[in-house]
Amino acid sequence: MLTDLEIARRARLVPIKTIAKSLGLKEKELYLYGDYKAKVSLLSLERLKNRKNGKYIDVTAITPTPLGEGKTVTTIGLAMSLNRIGKRTAVCIRQPSLGPVFGIKGGAAGGGYSQVVPMEDVNLHLTGDVHAVGLAHNLCAAFLDNSILKGNPLNIDPSSIMWRRVVDVSDRFLRNIKIGLGGSQDGFPRDSGFDITVASEVMAILALTSRLEDLRKRLGWIVLATTKEGRPVTAEDIKVAGAMTVLLKDAIKPNLLQTIENTPCFVHAGPFANIAHGNSSVIADKIALKLSEYVITESGFGADCGAEKFFNIKCRISGLRPDCVVLVCTVRALKMHSGKFTVVAGKPLDRRLLQENLEALEQGCTNLEKQIENMKLFGVPVVVAINKFTTDTKREIELIRKKAIKAGAEDAVLSEVWAKGSKGGRDLARAVVRAAEKKSSFKFLYSLNWPIKKKVEIIAKKIYGAGSIRYEDIARAKIKLYTKLGYDKLPICMAKTHLSLSHDPKLKGRPQGFTLPIRDVRASVGAGFLYFLCGQMRTMPGLPSHPAGERIDIDSDGKITGLF
Repeated sequence: MLTDLEIARRARLVPIKTIAKSLGLKEKELYLYGDYKAKVSLLSLERLKNRKNGKYIDVTAITPTPLGEGKTVTTIGLAMSLNRIGKRTAVCIRQPSLGPVFGIKGGAAGGGYSQVVPMEDVNLHLTGDVHAVGLAHNLCAAFLDNSILKGNPLNIDPSSIMWRRVVDVSDRFLRNIKIGLGGSQDGFPRDSGFDITVASEVMAILALTSRLEDLRKRLGWIVLATTKEGRPVTAEDIKVAGAMTVLLKDAIKPNLLQTIENTPCFVHAGPFANIAHGNSSVIADKIALKLSEYVITESGFGADCGAEKFFNIKCRISGLRPDCVVLVCTVRALKMHSGKFTVVAGKPLDRRLLQENLEALEQGCTNLEKQIENMKLFGVPVVVAINKFTTDTKREIELIRKKAIKAGAEDAVLSEVWAKGSKGGRDLARAVVRAAEKKSSFKFLYSLNWPIKKKVEIIAKKIYGAGSIRYEDIARAKIKLYTKLGYDKLPICMAKTHLSLSHDPKLKGRPQGFTLPIRDVRASVGAGFLYFLCGQMRTMPGLPSHPAGERIDIDSDGKITGLF
């Protein structure tokens, strides 16, 4: 069996200028990065502003397991399959973080015969956007500490600083650190720490902004600390927002690549879905929608994470409305949600998961049913994609189909795009076309005018299935402060584990009636949301016992090895 990297290298790429032309972009709207990738000028949006938008499809999934559900594979394969059946389609995905690439998850360019290429470029730096985000973020941190050191003209309270530094590597040793040691010439000592770059508010802003002027304004709104009198201190106050925008002047332009079958693919921005809002950029979606009949985008992790934030945050800010949701599942992942199997990433798979077990599958389908229910809360048609593995049986697939349709899905269709490319997704594509033609009754889950706790409560109880919420003292104090400062009209971004509908990764299937603990709240005012930390959720991942980076190397000819 060929590896993903070997399959990707055998793909017949066409020049990115050809891909852009077929999409309807002009050559002057491209900034080339070699023959097979380019950035797209925002001027294209102005030229295309009067065109009608295509159909807008979001791909999400059941609650993830270490087995992998194939959500990105399905996103890419669905776009290719729609093209195969005659629908002009583009795909929009996030740029992978180097943390998971060298850590435990691997890359995010798809797999098998459903990939974005060049896959090495997608997974390793691409055009440097993530690094630009990190530099802009850390420049702000340096300006903030320097302002306090140089006389503290804004009367900033050092103990109130909420702006940490970032690096795009999973490094648990940087979660909590002391900075400013060494004497007065080296700063002043204080407790701080690092987050992973994709958790930065700057990344969230990049994904949600609509134009350069908006980016500049949002960066200026970032709240870094408070004064000793309790007033917010922003990036604008310390006079760094302009320089941050300069560092991001190219990063704001979406990256254009292609799939293994030459379908146009925008790869832009990469906020985590269990920490931030977990969706690719508004700008890329808007450009793609003007150029295509169908646009397939992807929300990170399960429907309770990325898709909920896609609706309540991204769609609210962008003004775009989805026509259909595709919910990805697998037989073996649903079996795991029965709670009868333990799967640990990097360890041998329990062989019982590969044997027909209708009882375990039926029990695990409660997770699928709940995620369909979650998507129906937003009034959008749902199509279930059953990502096929060779060990799946006809009876197992038919059971999932019956459960999905009974739960309210428009259809549940087998997807074989990993093994067969677009040929394996034609039935799924046709089902999506039928669903997207139906009238969508899209609605948000909550009103922005509701009090903060009421918005949190409806997410916790309606989406997660919680029975109650427990706020730590610091969280209650922050809610009171943010209400006083006028931030209570912002949408909510919940940071929680992606491995369960609850805050506890051990609770599989459809947990109900649990108490959701909220330990802290942060204000991402520039991005435009309040950010709640649930349970033990961390903003800096750690490496596993055997990181994926152990297998990555390069040979004497400059060819990368071990990259999936």
